[in-house]
Amino acid sequence: MNTNDFDFDLPEELIAQTPLKKRDASKLLVIDPVTKKMTDTHFDHIIDQLNPGDALVMNNTRVLPARLYGEKPETHGHVELLLLKNTTGDQWEVLAKPAKRLKVGAKISFGDGRLTATIIQELEHGGRIVEFNYDGIFLEVLESLGEMPLPPYIHEKLEDRDRYQTVYAKENGSAAAPTAGLHFTKELLQKIQAKGVKLVYLTLHVGLGTFRPVSVDNIADHDMHSEFYSLSKEAAATLNQVKENGGRIIAVGTTSIRTLETIGQKFDGKLQADSDWTKIFIKPGYDFKIVDAFSTNFHLPKSTLVMLVAAFAGREFVLEAYQHAVQEHYRFFSFGDAMFVTQRVGK
Repeated sequence: MNTNDFDFDLPEELIAQTPLKKRDASKLLVIDPVTKKMTDTHFDHIIDQLNPGDALVMNNTRVLPARLYGEKPETHGHVELLLLKNTTGDQWEVLAKPAKRLKVGAKISFGDGRLTATIIQELEHGGRIVEFNYDGIFLEVLESLGEMPLPPYIHEKLEDRDRYQTVYAKENGSAAAPTAGLHFTKELLQKIQAKGVKLVYLTLHVGLGTFRPVSVDNIADHDMHSEFYSLSKEAAATLNQVKENGGRIIAVGTTSIRTLETIGQKFDGKLQADSDWTKIFIKPGYDFKIVDAFSTNFHLPKSTLVMLVAAFAGREFVLEAYQHAVQEHYRFFSFGDAMFVTQRVGK
């Protein structure tokens, strides 16, 4: 299939720049790929789509304040680092600006020297491996000096950094939020649990590759980015039991889908405790093993995330749903509104 098969017109004013005052006040478009029915509602009504005995699976990764602004001590030239992943010890893979001035051995100072970094390896496309030096606990230093790495399409300053975290964020490691989960409040989750729905958590640390555009014409030629995931023994047992009892596995967001389907492929349609890296590329033609329904935000045109949704719900119907969302002035992307897909085509 061609990348342009997943394109659609999106007015720039529909790209949400700030979160709503109340998390679950977002609009929700419920779509049924089998009946082709679409229903406009609000996110707090997502509970109506969940049945007793279902499992709601959420990604509990926590976004690091991974953007650091510093300077080269000898020149006072400004430097920006964006932390991507911890490689070993105090060494991190980062995106560096201006990369051409940051050769191996160069030193960078942050926060009047409270944190320093040394370039130890040069990578492609502005990537570097750096080693940090500091006193105390690295994550505490990062919390005090770093800024939240908002996506490139958000131009407004985020007043409350917690609004780019889910209310259940726990495991540090993401460069971007699992945004489908931003709509949930603790109160809504309590109501869902009280209805008899199992709340299950997994971890996938979201990388910046999630924003990387597909640059090839044929989607089969796209090189998917790699992300680390983890599913506990207890979570796997709960989900397998839900399946055996006839309940549905309902994923919150594409990151949860990627994790569940990676493990499902690995273990012949069953789930078990697992931690690894995934490069799974879910596109039309993919045979889903685990996920029965899901919620997600509205994604970028021609993105791998739109392709994932199309694999589950059918390309033409998904593009119709996106056209409907544009016509009804839904808010798009990270701080935008949500979609709930009730079942998959061909199940």
